[in-house]
Amino acid sequence: MLTKIDNTIKYGKQHGGFGIQILYPGLIRPQLDDSGFYTIGRIDHARITPGTLIPMHPHKDDEILTYLRSGSVKHLDSEGYTDIISNQRLMMMNAGANFYHQEKVLEEGGTLEGLQIFIRPETPGLSPMVQFSQLQDTYSNNRWREIAGKGNDYPLQIRSNTWLMDLRLEKGHEIVLPQAPSESCTFLFYVFDGKINVDETIALTTGESVLIEMESPTFQAVETSDVVLFITQTNAPHFDGGMYSGNLHR
Repeated sequence: MLTKIDNTIKYGKQHGGFGIQILYPGLIRPQLDDSGFYTIGRIDHARITPGTLIPMHPHKDDEILTYLRSGSVKHLDSEGYTDIISNQRLMMMNAGANFYHQEKVLEEGGTLEGLQIFIRPETPGLSPMVQFSQLQDTYSNNRWREIAGKGNDYPLQIRSNTWLMDLRLEKGHEIVLPQAPSESCTFLFYVFDGKINVDETIALTTGESVLIEMESPTFQAVETSDVVLFITQTNAPHFDGGMYSGNLHR
């Protein structure tokens, strides 16, 4: 089954130079009574002006991927890490039991656009940790690239049965889904930027996505498009009480 998720389901927030569009993917399936979709808790599509400071704030029981496509950020956290995040240097904050961080969008990097992705851990109360990954290339043209997940193939580790990949699909090119890393997997195909046709029946544009269950569609780029792919194992254990990744209906 293919289920389109358009931009009307998102929640928008704007405060000064800080703007986000929030996707709770589970809202497309109200019968599940869960704002998230299994291990995928929440996806924030952010656009933030240079110079904006996001002051020190807490997280608990969230696995948080910072995935930038433009801009740069100076990061500081309660585990003692400080680093510069960019479209070639990604960060995973495994918040665990207790974690704080702040982010400053740097003037020299220009306007920030990226995703803050909140994944649910397998269990609560894990030890906090922070990971960084340096991409060899900014974009992966017409080929799926492993970004974060469980297993040695993924440079950033997620502490639940969840996997994230990305690619840049050039205009006129087609691609199919990668092999599922486990059984009972569902895919969420998110268009970060661009226009994609799915099996010539569903049209997706920037910020839209499609939930893919027991299907093997073909994706064609109407224009050069950046895509993030989420994979969740729907029968795997996960904790839905995280501070940001948790179920709003709890």
